[in-house]
This record gives sequence, C-alpha cells and structure tokens, in this order.
Amino acid sequence: MVKHIVLWNFNPEMSPEEKKAAGLKMKELLEPIKELVDGAVEIKVVQDALASSNREIALIGTYESEAALKAYQVHPAHVEAGKFVRSVTCERACMDYEY
Repeated sequence: MVKHIVLWNFNPEMSPEEKKAAGLKMKELLEPIKELVDGAVEIKVVQDALASSNREIALIGTYESEAALKAYQVHPAHVEAGKFVRSVTCERACMDYEY
C-alpha cells in the first residue's frame, strides 16, 4: 500500500470565507477521482485543522501500489483539479510512502 499526503496553505490574500469555499471545491474535485482510478483505495481532503497545524488543507490518499498512485497523478480528472488547486494554494509539501 502507498500513502500520498499533500499539505498546502491557501493564498494569503484569501478571506476565511474564500478559503472555506476553495476547500469545499477541492474536496468536490479530488475525492471522486477515487472511483476513476484503479487501485485508489481512499482519497480524502481535510480542511478543519487544529490550531497546532501549520498547513490549512490536506489531501490524504491511499493506493494499492506506487503504479496506482502514478495513474492517479496523470489521470485527466486529477490534472484538471490541479489547475484549480494551484490557483488557490501555496506552500505545498508532499510525502509518499509505502506501508
């Protein structure tokens, strides 16, 4: 199994309301991709971080294999969602690992 974790902050000029709306749109765009990619086990967008966090939104995905993760990354729905995500976020961090 492979875990894919991506963390972002929203663009600093965004209001709290804009951040909330952008997070909901990211969730709407990214989570359904699980049904489109063979080997995708779970894709979850998390926005309600605790105060101890230093990122505002996360994408946490679980895949059967590294090949399944790669298929997700190049899937047209993910590529399209990425355009929106890049327009509203900054300070991206990512970690992928096998377990």
